[in-house]
Amino acid sequence: MSKKVYYSILLFLLFFLIYYIGSFSRIPFADSVDFVLLAEKGKYMQTATATTHFLYTNTVIFIKNITGLNAIEASRLLIICCAAATVAIVYLTVKVLVKSDWVSIMAAFIFGFSFTFWKNTEIVEVYTYNTLWISLFFFCIIKTFQSKESKYIVLSAVFLGVSLWLHIQNILLIPAFLLFLFYFKTEKKSVYSSLFTFVAIFASMFILNSLSGLPLNSPFSTDRGHWIEDTFKKNPTQCIQDLLKSVIYLLYNFNLFTVFGIIGIISLYKTNRKMFYVFFVGSLCVYGFSTFYAVSDNYVFFIPFNLIFALSIGYGISLSFTKYPLIKKLSWVCLLIPVFYFLSFKMVMSTSRGKEFHSFKSYKGGLNYYMLPWMNNNVGILEFTVDKKTAPEPMSWMTESAEGYIKELKRKGYTSEEIKKL
Repeated sequence: MSKKVYYSILLFLLFFLIYYIGSFSRIPFADSVDFVLLAEKGKYMQTATATTHFLYTNTVIFIKNITGLNAIEASRLLIICCAAATVAIVYLTVKVLVKSDWVSIMAAFIFGFSFTFWKNTEIVEVYTYNTLWISLFFFCIIKTFQSKESKYIVLSAVFLGVSLWLHIQNILLIPAFLLFLFYFKTEKKSVYSSLFTFVAIFASMFILNSLSGLPLNSPFSTDRGHWIEDTFKKNPTQCIQDLLKSVIYLLYNFNLFTVFGIIGIISLYKTNRKMFYVFFVGSLCVYGFSTFYAVSDNYVFFIPFNLIFALSIGYGISLSFTKYPLIKKLSWVCLLIPVFYFLSFKMVMSTSRGKEFHSFKSYKGGLNYYMLPWMNNNVGILEFTVDKKTAPEPMSWMTESAEGYIKELKRKGYTSEEIKKL
């Protein structure tokens, strides 16, 4: 077994364990109960709209059917496996870029411990499964630039195309994909095959929906909100506030390692301008959309950008190791990232505003929910709904789904006390 394979397996197993230990004890708030309810009903999705997440839902149902697991555990298994696999792919991708196992492992830890990705690994959400496919897409891009193997040009189309069936946000990476193909236009056969493959996978979404009588724009539409319209109604002050929040998100995800990300960006521009422009275009589209998108949980949409930034951190660390050997001796600091979250939480909790926020959000766990990535011993939406608790914020969109899931469980013989524990 090669070192590369050995380290990949080791990282997968280690992060699987870390994520499993920190996984939710009860179904969390937000969209989690929606996904679990769909899996519990066991009816495969027949359409692919902006909020159905066709591939995610159907994969959970498939796992549930073949393993005999309930909807909650089938969801947990898929999410954690995909998250751990993504960490291993980050290692493999940085390894292609910098050749150093040590730096690649370090970059994998930094991304695996990044707040937003880790948080979404510990709840029921689509984003880790989505990130797995995006990480494979980025791996193919870097592999093509570094090895000139044309097969990765076609594979990049497969991975990006499939990712659209998970989350339509990934259309933001299409400009980067097209620029990537343009740079390899001399590989005509591979480029044409890649383009055809991507178009075929993407077009199949429209075909599937049209067979169900949905309009042409259905893969991009939803009846659950007017987020796009609200985004364009923002005034300059709100946009500046959004931009500041995006910087805070970045710093909280990568803390002191943000510096190495900036070094990596600058260095890539100097050493491989074509690769730089591909990732710059992808980053610009994703970061811009995520920053100004008018939803309360817009931080989750930064994950593809965070993945690119983590790769940049790996590149920046590699160059810093060469110039400053002392940094290599301090590389173990990345293992202290969880401590950073805990200390940040404690610091905010010691302030009056932190205590006020914690009290206001106590119905779903307070500051713990917002500042700590692990979710074991969390407050659950089902207990909240069964006990008919109230919140100082609108909750109907969550409790309606929870009531539907409770009804489904009671139909299968669960008591209220048993449901409250889920």
